[in-house]
Amino acid sequence: MKKINTAQLKQLVEAAIFVADKPISRQQLKETVLNEFSVADRTLSKVLNELKLDYQPRGIQLVEVASGFRFQSLDALSPWLSKLWQENAPKYSRAMLETLALIAYRQPITRGEIEQVRGVAVSSNIIKTLTERDWIKVVGHKEVPGRPALYATTKGFLDYFSMTSLGDLPNADAFESMAESIASDSPLKVLNEAPSE
Repeated sequence: MKKINTAQLKQLVEAAIFVADKPISRQQLKETVLNEFSVADRTLSKVLNELKLDYQPRGIQLVEVASGFRFQSLDALSPWLSKLWQENAPKYSRAMLETLALIAYRQPITRGEIEQVRGVAVSSNIIKTLTERDWIKVVGHKEVPGRPALYATTKGFLDYFSMTSLGDLPNADAFESMAESIASDSPLKVLNEAPSE
């Protein structure tokens, strides 16, 4: 095995992540671009952490998602960067987002269980769209009559929403504080007392 100094290793790892068309894991780095070199896991982790710090004050950052590492722009810059693409971001229906949220928070879950919580039928198109986007998949079948499919989220879902695990999903407290901040920022405030004349 060849040796590689830290500066060269950092350049090679940075370039590999930059040119990769999808997130790349530590294991993939070791099996591909670093397979000729003797690189300890600890050294690779140190280089990745240094790269994260190098990019922290910049417009793009090195982030770790479920599938590995990737470069992405800062969320705060999206209003301006979105002007680079002519097509509009896809709009998702409330039904689709509710279905996805139920799968994410209660997985594995059957279609019938989703319908029970939502109180309405789940369209086949919603399940099809979420599956085609690689956000959900069938992970088994429930041992009840009819053996309905059990749905769960995928690594693609985690990658799309920049999460490393389901533990990164916001909890109920986060939703409550978000709702409160939206309500307090609203120009239409409810008055607690009658307006004075």
